[in-house]
Parts: sequence; structure tokens; C-alpha cells
Amino acid sequence: MVANPSVLFPEQAATQASEPSHSSRLLAVDRVSLEYRTRERVVRATHDVSFDVYGGDRFVLLGPSGCGKSTLLKAVGGFIKPASGTITLDGETVREPGADRIVVFQEFDQLPPWKTVLENIAFPLRAAKKLSRAEAKERAQHYLDKVGLAQFADAYPHTLSGGMKQRVAIARALAMQPRVLLMDEPFAALDALTRRKMQEELLRLWEEVRFTLLFVTHSIEEALIVGSRILLLSPHPGRVRAELNSHQYTQDSLGRSDFQQRVAQIHRLLFEETESAR
Repeated sequence: MVANPSVLFPEQAATQASEPSHSSRLLAVDRVSLEYRTRERVVRATHDVSFDVYGGDRFVLLGPSGCGKSTLLKAVGGFIKPASGTITLDGETVREPGADRIVVFQEFDQLPPWKTVLENIAFPLRAAKKLSRAEAKERAQHYLDKVGLAQFADAYPHTLSGGMKQRVAIARALAMQPRVLLMDEPFAALDALTRRKMQEELLRLWEEVRFTLLFVTHSIEEALIVGSRILLLSPHPGRVRAELNSHQYTQDSLGRSDFQQRVAQIHRLLFEETESAR
């Protein structure tokens, strides 16, 4: 079967001249402070945070609970307006949610239960008026195959495990071909073995599709494995502590002494140096 030429996949488009360079700056967060209001007061979630994400990056926001990393992700997604600073995508200011930024959340129940797996992936494509019904089905099937769930196309979400539901959510997000895929602690609720498997599958997908990823976690080990670059955020309110390269690490690095030394170094940067600065 020959794929419909109007249903363009990133791995097929990578050689086209119109495709942006993976070395170009895609997302810019410039001196962003974020706030939210409680009944008693206004709380500052992040303070003066800046970072750049380049095409093809696996960029990780790492920090303890309450440091504002998920709030930052929502701001990049256009769901929260910065109190100060700017967020730009391809040079355009982010003002609202858009199909160029798709979020995969931690919760398993992101899929409408009355739709099959294939329908769950195809529906956003139709709703966004991106593709015809036949084209949406073809692209949905393509990404369902990418996450290894082609045989579950006609299944309903309640019949799937938590890990399988997350794979469908990832397939649905990638099918929209966003400029940046946003993932908010997507594996945190999984057991250790399933979490490791999902990390493997995410990296395998990245090798195939080379999408741009902004990933939130509070696990140092996960950040080192999943990320090619890591931004360390201090405890509340989140400030930039450091930015590190981590492309050299894989899951095979877990038992190595240099990996454990890196984990210890990051822990010191996140916690011990923060304590001594108080």
C-alpha cells in the first residue's frame, strides 16, 4: 500500500528543504515569572526563568515538587499568561493554546472512553480540520503502529493498561505533528518496570521521528536518561540553578559510577547549594 502523499509524516519530510533545521532555535522563554492566586495571596511559582529549546531537543525541566516546572509547561502551552517576561515559538509570542504545542499529561484517563483507540487518535486531526476522514485514519494508524499498538486499533480505553493508555496519548499527540511535544510527568504514576519501558519507547520514537520535546520530571535519573539537555530549577519559587547536557546517558548508564556521580552533583545543585544560600 502506498501512503497518501497528502498525509506527510516527519520522518518522510525530514529531507525536504522546507523543513526547519534541527539546530535552529524553536522556543524561547525569556525572563519569565509566573504567579497564581490563592484565597489569601498571590503566589509566585517561578522567578525570572530563561531558556531556549532548539529543534530536535529533548529538553527537560527538572526540580522538586512546587518549583513551578509544570506551571512553566502550561505557560509554554498557552494556558497561563506570564506575570512578566515572554515566551515565543518560531519568533511569535505565545498567547493561547495551539496545535503547534500538544500536551501529554500524567493522568491515564485522557482518552474519551466512548471512542476506540484509533478514533481517539484521529478525532483531533478531524476537529482541527487538518485532514479528511480517510487521511486522519491513515495518519492515526501510522502513529499507532509507531507506539506498537496497531493490534489494539478497535479496542476501547477501559480495556487498556495504564502504560498502553499513555502510549495512545503519545501517539495522539505525535499525530498532530506539533512543533513542540509537551509532557508533564507522563510516567510518574506508572510502576517502575512500566516506567522504564515507557522511557525506552519514548527514546525509540524520538530516534525515528526526531520531534522536539519539552519534558517535566522530578526524577533526576529520568531526566538524565530522557533528556539531551536539562534545566535545573530551585525549590519554590523556581529559579534557574543550572543547565546541563545529558545526551551521553542512556538506560544502560544507570549502574555506572559516572552516572551516579552526575546524579549526586545534580542533587547538590538542587538542594544542598540552595540550603547553604539561605
